[in-house]
Amino acid sequence: MYYVYILTNKSDKVMYIGVTNDLQRRLYEHKNELIGGFTKRYHIHKLVYFEEYSDPLNAIEREKQLKGLLRIKKNRIVETMNPEWNDLSFKLFPGVFEI
Repeated sequence: MYYVYILTNKSDKVMYIGVTNDLQRRLYEHKNELIGGFTKRYHIHKLVYFEEYSDPLNAIEREKQLKGLLRIKKNRIVETMNPEWNDLSFKLFPGVFEI
């Protein structure tokens, strides 16, 4: 499976959209700031949205589509799955990530 995901920071002000074939591993990397760059610089650790794909090309296409949207549209997409903007990683991987 391939995942397109949206992360945000603690205040929900900064958003990051990515794609991976191992969501648990990738979240671990983000939450522990193991990889430098945008997410580390802005402490973007909170998973607020994700989609699953069986085809990597479809996942990459969707990632590009989401990145091209206005912020207000991205917010609406997040709110369809997660109206309270909770960190979904705790529900997806119980016991792996601490609250």
